Amino acid sequence: MPDTRQQNAARNDADVIVIGAGAAGLTAAAELAEAGRSVTILEARDRIGGRMFTLHDPRFQFPIELGAEFIHGRPPEIFDTLQQHNVPITEVDGDNWCVRDNRITSCDFFSEVTEILERMDDRGPDESFQSFLNRCCLDASAETKQHASDYVSGFNAADPALVSVHWLVQQSRAEEKIEGERAFRAHNGYTSLLDILHQRAVKNNARISTKTVVERVTWSKGNVTIDATSNESPVSFHAPRVLLTIPLGVLQAPAGARGSIEFCPALPPERLKALAGLEMGKVIRIVLRFRERFWDHIAPDQGHPKTLADMSFLFSKDDWFPTWWTTLPEQVPLITGWAPFRCAERLAADNISFADRALQTLSTSLKVERKNLDDLLEDTHFHNWQDDPFSRGAYSYARVGSLHAPEILGSPIEDTLFFAGEATDISGNNGTVHGAIASARRALADIQRAVAGH
Repeated sequence: MPDTRQQNAARNDADVIVIGAGAAGLTAAAELAEAGRSVTILEARDRIGGRMFTLHDPRFQFPIELGAEFIHGRPPEIFDTLQQHNVPITEVDGDNWCVRDNRITSCDFFSEVTEILERMDDRGPDESFQSFLNRCCLDASAETKQHASDYVSGFNAADPALVSVHWLVQQSRAEEKIEGERAFRAHNGYTSLLDILHQRAVKNNARISTKTVVERVTWSKGNVTIDATSNESPVSFHAPRVLLTIPLGVLQAPAGARGSIEFCPALPPERLKALAGLEMGKVIRIVLRFRERFWDHIAPDQGHPKTLADMSFLFSKDDWFPTWWTTLPEQVPLITGWAPFRCAERLAADNISFADRALQTLSTSLKVERKNLDDLLEDTHFHNWQDDPFSRGAYSYARVGSLHAPEILGSPIEDTLFFAGEATDISGNNGTVHGAIASARRALADIQRAVAGH
């Protein structure tokens, strides 16, 4: 009986095969196809976008993001593309409020946290952020240091006891170049960017194969065979070069786990060491849709003449969802809860549903009867990225002593295996969509050099 995989492989040759249809994979495929290369994208999910995952509620003209939401700063990788296609971009605006001692108050700790973060230095030996806090900031109050730790864990989904100070300094420098303290949203959310990348790719005949789970990459110099399962049937693909844009968590997945990929031969030891030096951050986020913006009528506890109608962010010490944000400046009855690191771990181990915990948190923080919230709630949306076998986490960060791990992870192997994705970004923008796009362009330069050398 003929080998089905071999028959399929004969029909599935390409100049470059891209594994993963997220921001990096689609960018690479679009630009390779525009350069005249035959490209096939293999995507394990039944959709493209990777960790960009936008839902559209027909009742509102506002996207519901379950993955990436904000554009951090003004990165040209995103801004240039959206502006070239006349996509409206709106800056996030509004008030920040804090829950402290069961009271809703103005947040007054940002400048103190910024002062602590500005003390980080990469001229000496590397250390964890927690070690840095314990060593450097004896003049700061315990509360301020806790706010700084919460910020690092919330923004990076990172363990303060593991994340590298040198890596955080590199990230801070990268943010300064793009006004990273500002945040924006695109009209229609990340669907706008995704549609542009997708159209560019297919317009130039890039093939996209969804529901295609890669299981094995067999390679030698200039020769790669990919064994996969597509719609529950075995299939193979062949190319002289393969670009892997899969998340760090998938590259780190144990052999035999769903979504894991076997490399034959195995990846070189220095590549495995680089993988071990990176961590996948944990986050659970939930979006609650209410019948109305009930917080518009809630007054803070400081005698303010205003209500929370202009609330953008709400911060608390809650063990489950310590951070919330609204859709401002758009006034839509959606509110998003963010549970990073330990909070995500607690939720994953909890017997109560994410929605129940989220509603309890809002009820306590905003002093609204739980029954009233239940009556107003119309819908709940969430995606647990840790349990998703094709992501296995939110986004990456570097452990102590592993500042150069992304560069090592992203370097080509035998001009045959190439790597991109936010975990391989070398510009200091790990964990972002623009970092993923930048990594794709760096990998494309590697591919072009390899092709020119042949």
